[in-house]
Amino acid sequence: MTFLRNARIVLPDQVAESANLLIHNDRIARIVDSSSDESITADSVIDLRGLTLFPGFIDIHIHGAAGIDTMTADAKDLDRVGEHLARNGVTAWLPTLVPARQEQYKQAIESIEGAMQTRGKAAQILGVHYEGPFVNSEQCGALHKEFFRTFNSPAALEDLPTISDKRAVQMMTLAPEVEGGIELIRELTTRGWIVSIGHTRATPEVLDQALAAGARHMTHFMNAMTPLHHRDVGAVGWGLTHDEVTCDIIADGIHIDRSVLKLIVNAKNAERVSLISDAIAAAGMGDGDYEIWGEKISVTKGRTHNARDRIAGSVITMLDAVRMMTSLGFSESESAGMASLNPAKLAGIDQDRGSIEQGKCADLVAVDNKKNVRLTIIGGEVVFQDSL
Repeated sequence: MTFLRNARIVLPDQVAESANLLIHNDRIARIVDSSSDESITADSVIDLRGLTLFPGFIDIHIHGAAGIDTMTADAKDLDRVGEHLARNGVTAWLPTLVPARQEQYKQAIESIEGAMQTRGKAAQILGVHYEGPFVNSEQCGALHKEFFRTFNSPAALEDLPTISDKRAVQMMTLAPEVEGGIELIRELTTRGWIVSIGHTRATPEVLDQALAAGARHMTHFMNAMTPLHHRDVGAVGWGLTHDEVTCDIIADGIHIDRSVLKLIVNAKNAERVSLISDAIAAAGMGDGDYEIWGEKISVTKGRTHNARDRIAGSVITMLDAVRMMTSLGFSESESAGMASLNPAKLAGIDQDRGSIEQGKCADLVAVDNKKNVRLTIIGGEVVFQDSL
């Protein structure tokens, strides 16, 4: 058993200013006020005085970090990405794949499956997120449209390899207006996939059909989709006015202005917004030029851009996104919900992860008053610890 003492603990609806937390095996066994005189015997005691304990962050959209790209990584490379993420407070993630040739997809899925078998000091891989290839070439963003596809029958999915573990989360971002898009949503939903709308120019009428077919989420909201106009609601206006639709955002102040980030969350409610990093291999590497996705992507003062002068993902961490949201006035509980619980709900794992509650998996991150990570625990095991 591990006993965490004297922490500020971010709970789903409040912050416990001074509390203790007991971990038994991989579970949160008990949360008690630190003033309690209850005697607890544990194998390990860690004093978190002056630190704030968040639920571990869950990144459902990330292409790589620490110089490693999910499209070309082997299993050991993915472990290194996971270690980098754990040092930055992420306890679970979905490696995200861009449109590519079938053999590239096959290699990427084999690497993901291999990394899912290991248990080191790395954030846990939950499954895979395909960003495309069934997306709109007019909203390609940094994706390579020579690999975009249309859907004409279930056979069109046969060369998109899937993870063999039936417990794995499988997610796809698609544009419902592509040929066969609505049928594709129905097929993926039947197979148990999470379907998210993105890289789209769909009309509200088509988006209504997509919602009815099973697509209830929107990828990197406001980016790579038709904007809101006062006489044409676009995909953005449609998303803002449908409470049953959730969305995720890149909270870096580059993809979306700070004031607009606040507007989105105020309009949608924090319970319907997830934070993502959309980080690429250059994350954690500093400014410079990098070869990613077969082209040069440059990072200048934290902003990515490719040869077409388009933003090409981000170089932030989920921790950066949480810092951004709290700086905008959202509470720690709201920010924790956006970084942890809401992604867990989308992935269908919120009964087990995403918040600090008795009985849930002990995925935890302790940060100091500048929100620097000092301790990360995954499945009850300390995987990163700074000097405490």
